[in-house]
Amino acid sequence: MQAEAARGGAAEEDGEKIMRDEIITKMKEAAEDIFCHPELSMQETYSSRRLAGFLESEGFEVCWGTGGFETAYTAEWGSCRPVIGIIAEYDALPGLAQECVPEQKGSGGPGHGCGHNLLGSACAGAACALKDRMAEEGMEGTVRVYGCPAEEIVVGKIRMNEQGVFDDLSAAVTWHPFDRNRVSYDIWQAQDIKNYKFFGKAAHASKHPEMGRSALDAAELMNVGVNYLREHVADDVRMHYTYINTDGPANVVPPYAATNYFIRSGKWERTLDASERVDNCARGAALMTGTRVEIERVTCNKEMKPNRALAEIFYEEMQKVPVPEYTEEEIKFAEKIAENAGLGGKAPEELFTGLESLESEPVPLAIGTDVSDVSHTVPAVMLSAACMCKGTPLHHWAATAQAGMGIGQKGMLYAAECMYRGAYRLVKEPELIGKAWREM
Repeated sequence: MQAEAARGGAAEEDGEKIMRDEIITKMKEAAEDIFCHPELSMQETYSSRRLAGFLESEGFEVCWGTGGFETAYTAEWGSCRPVIGIIAEYDALPGLAQECVPEQKGSGGPGHGCGHNLLGSACAGAACALKDRMAEEGMEGTVRVYGCPAEEIVVGKIRMNEQGVFDDLSAAVTWHPFDRNRVSYDIWQAQDIKNYKFFGKAAHASKHPEMGRSALDAAELMNVGVNYLREHVADDVRMHYTYINTDGPANVVPPYAATNYFIRSGKWERTLDASERVDNCARGAALMTGTRVEIERVTCNKEMKPNRALAEIFYEEMQKVPVPEYTEEEIKFAEKIAENAGLGGKAPEELFTGLESLESEPVPLAIGTDVSDVSHTVPAVMLSAACMCKGTPLHHWAATAQAGMGIGQKGMLYAAECMYRGAYRLVKEPELIGKAWREM
């Protein structure tokens, strides 16, 4: 049975049907195809249509333009309640192109260093398996897949949620590739993402510096202020930045400069407080330099709202699914990855682990996702599946390398089956949905 699970499993266990071989094949093909056509946030034309085509071929009706995004879609099968939403992503990251080899070798272009080629494909596969089961048993309900763009810039699901596209769901289900198998019973961080644009006055930096007002000086002074602020915020607050405009030669007083800030914590209230204090650092810097600052909120999201009822249901189902087994070639690939990526020497048995226990209390994470806002609208659950060897960081060439080969695909198939099984429980036992809603 473990070998079956490793390749996706077209069999039965305890009378419960596992997804068709055709679905497994389509998942693998979609994941590989999207991996070979990585697209940045808001540009996912090929990736979104690839997954939508997969779902259409399995009997789903697809509507485009969800939330006002050209690369967003809603794929639906069935009618009536309950309505199970499965949330897919497919955007890539800049600079993380990588060949499927165990050493860094890329073109510098975009790549799937967060495994979203696997994420969206597994969601489509889980939805198709759930549809099959419901049709076979004559069950009422709706399976709905949301194709969501721009997760990496924390925009897609934020805007979609604001427009109410998730409001009629009974429950939302998703997953994310990681280096371990578990229910993600986590508090993903609240985030406030802003651009700070400083406007000064150009002048000759040597002959008439007194006539200039340096926007770059303002940006730098703002960052100095924020660095002093770090001592006076809660331990979980993160404030990190980059310059997004540094054009111009040094002999011209810079008339314009801009920075991008991510301000995060485990609670929206703390995030908002820190964000307002960062704003004041920007205003003070502008005052000191005689410049003007414009503060632009790019996007923001609340922290994840964990749902214990859903976590327990999906953990029960994950316990029934054997974790993937790996070939000798895949183990050697992972060993080489661990060595070349500086993950430390790992014995073969340390590269991949089984299903981790469900924690008794939510786990704070130092990362964020736009799924979090959905969790404040409807009960939501997220799973994690090992699509890379232990210790592999996300947003890294090593993650990209594994997302494009057998290691990543085995984690994808495992996640798809776990999502399908948990979602089926919700349709079969609607009282479980009621229990999840009582936590909202």
